Amino acid sequence: MDLYNLTAHELASLLTKRELLPIDICNSNIDRINGVEKSINALAHFDKGLALERSKALNGLPIFIKDNICVKDELTTCSSKILKGFKPPYSATVINKLTKENSVLMGKTNMDEFAFGSSTETSFYGPTRNPWDLDRIPGGSSGGSAAAVSAGEAVWALGSDTGGSIRQPAGLCGVVGLKPTYGRVSRYGLIAFASSLDQIGPITRDVEDSAMLLKIIAGHDSMDSTSADIPVPDYVSLIKKDIKGMRIGIPKEYFIEGMDKDVKAAVLEAIKKLESLGALCEDTSLPHTEYAVAVYYVVATAEASSNLARFDGVQYGLRSEKIKSMIDMYKKTRQEGFGDEAKRRIILGTFALSSGYYDAYYLKALKVRTLIKRDFDEAFKKFDAIVTPTSPTPAFKIGEKISDPLTMYLSDIFTISANLAGIPGISVPCGFTKNNLPIGLQVLGKPFDEETILRVAYNYEQNTEWHKKRPKL
Repeated sequence: MDLYNLTAHELASLLTKRELLPIDICNSNIDRINGVEKSINALAHFDKGLALERSKALNGLPIFIKDNICVKDELTTCSSKILKGFKPPYSATVINKLTKENSVLMGKTNMDEFAFGSSTETSFYGPTRNPWDLDRIPGGSSGGSAAAVSAGEAVWALGSDTGGSIRQPAGLCGVVGLKPTYGRVSRYGLIAFASSLDQIGPITRDVEDSAMLLKIIAGHDSMDSTSADIPVPDYVSLIKKDIKGMRIGIPKEYFIEGMDKDVKAAVLEAIKKLESLGALCEDTSLPHTEYAVAVYYVVATAEASSNLARFDGVQYGLRSEKIKSMIDMYKKTRQEGFGDEAKRRIILGTFALSSGYYDAYYLKALKVRTLIKRDFDEAFKKFDAIVTPTSPTPAFKIGEKISDPLTMYLSDIFTISANLAGIPGISVPCGFTKNNLPIGLQVLGKPFDEETILRVAYNYEQNTEWHKKRPKL
């Protein structure tokens, strides 16, 4: 039995029965890492000795963490040169919650630099590759987490989602990715990209694992002013109810021209499956969807330019050595430390916030963001959940879009709206293209109603075989 192929809940059951030890699971993952990591490059920081030491001392499951979530005294670099060598003096709230569960922190996963990207090609550590086709991207920015889970290097992992960065790579790598409601999971200790959009969430092999991991990391945190003081349900028990009579909306704006034929066919087939399980699926409209990408790339870059101002070489991370003055140090450190995409987003955001342009860009974007949220509010008066494709296409080739930022930005066209509206979303495997590339089905729900989208995803998953397939590496 290959332990690295089992789900977290299967492994947890074996641990409870004392049929295996945490060190057995850790060793299985390490063997798998030794076998496939050179091909995939899913990990940013991994200390085999430390992982083994922890697995001997703790009685929990191993987990990998995205490289933008702080772990005290351990490398946390956002996969950027400018944070080279940075070890935070504190841990994120989600890390403290995992530690209470005796989770074995294995290391950090690769990501797009500062979460700026949809392909995990902008990392200082080089691109991550999709386990289903090593010539293709795994999605981004949590591509390392998705690829590690898909390839069996990780039992499960944490990612962050600002515009689709959990759901899109999960969809492209054939695993499950959940973006909780904004405020459901504490952002304390998450190195910020866009503070009004960021959310930490699970990337797992199946829906039950996502429900388990969400239960661990969710909840109010006084260290995060945007954290919601709302009770956290027992997701695992709630998702196992059927979906008979549940009303599901199918927005026409998510079935666009240029969408991959195999993706469209798989998603329509998935909708039929939901209907066969008793759900009532009807067409609906989210009319302001067409503005989501434009709004996102004003709001997100504006917030990024503000958040990244702190990375200047003064207190931590990289500092340029060839300097003549303090101002020269700021300029050269940021010039040498940030990659092209980070610089692009900082410049775009600074421009949008600048005098004379704030009202024309940032303020207008916030107003349209409100309209996008109202579309969902109206839809959820009638529907319990909304179902869409996760991505308009399967994974594309490495290098195919990296020199064309606008085309790259459109990769998140189906996931961005959920972040702008602050609602929860989950991607679950729903098929494969003719080239054997995974396809994801996205389920969106009302704020703080994660149990409903988990329930829809779980019922679909348990009546199909897609989640059981593994890449051949």
